[in-house]
Amino acid sequence: MDPVTHGLIGASASQSVVSKEQLRPAAIIGLVSAMLADLDVFITDPADPLLNIELHRQFSHSLIFIPVGALIAAGLLWYFFRNKMSFKKIYALSFLGYATAGIVDTFTSYGTKLLWPFLDTRYSWDLISVFDPLFSAVILGLVFFALYKKKSEISWFVWGWIILYLSIAVIQQHRGKSVAETIAEQQNHQIERLVVKPTLGNQLLWSIRYEARDTLYAGGVRLGLNPKIYPGESAPLLNWQQQYNQFEGTTIYKDIQRFDKLSEGYLIHHPDKKKVIGDGRYAMLPTEMSPLWGIKVDTTQPDKHPPFKTFREASPAVKNAYLDMLLDR
Repeated sequence: MDPVTHGLIGASASQSVVSKEQLRPAAIIGLVSAMLADLDVFITDPADPLLNIELHRQFSHSLIFIPVGALIAAGLLWYFFRNKMSFKKIYALSFLGYATAGIVDTFTSYGTKLLWPFLDTRYSWDLISVFDPLFSAVILGLVFFALYKKKSEISWFVWGWIILYLSIAVIQQHRGKSVAETIAEQQNHQIERLVVKPTLGNQLLWSIRYEARDTLYAGGVRLGLNPKIYPGESAPLLNWQQQYNQFEGTTIYKDIQRFDKLSEGYLIHHPDKKKVIGDGRYAMLPTEMSPLWGIKVDTTQPDKHPPFKTFREASPAVKNAYLDMLLDR
């Protein structure tokens, strides 16, 4: 989830339990606390490019860290609100705000390590894009309307909206999975793994990725009243253990193994960039197999960490293709 929406959801959680006199400070406390968890993006090590994405949405988003994160937030905010409420109250509101961060992120496609350190699993429901303007705009309006009217009860409508929106997303995802099964059946494919998730900023155009016979197949589907399918590309999944077995024990081999875990086994070669191994689940277009990110492997330097690369620049052609699918043009 984008930081602003994180903050707004945290603000609604905190302001929903206070009197009208404390509505504004409670909203600020919840907003700051919810956004605090994403400061893990600043944990980097230039010598180890994969460390940042390994730690993002890890310990700072886990359930067990909520009391600690809330304490840090309360400590930072106490100076500003010490004349308005007790530290105990600030901590309680910080707890509510901070607790929303990890939980809300599980509804996105990247997932969260909610049960770290007990389990190293990323939980993701693939129900909503990390940025969804309609979802965020309604929350923004309700949070500010509650502040304007000075009625904490209005904040509860935020949670009603979240439940409603995610319920629609569940229905859309179920429809997308049915379409994916139909596509696979028509191609005589037996689906071994399936990922169906919304594309950026909407609940209408969904991305399909499924594995069959060691190959990853892509496609898009516009889930209007009558679903429209956009056939996509395919790419062989990378058998990195076999291809790089001669480098076992080296830094490169270990980093490919780490990246494979981060990508949940959906590794492919970038079709246009030599030596780049990418995460096949993400692309600028749902029909493409050009990964949004990956690592550039240089086998001439096996004991050097491969750099982490991102490929998010959208050309006019990509933007038009996306809008054509989204708007059914």
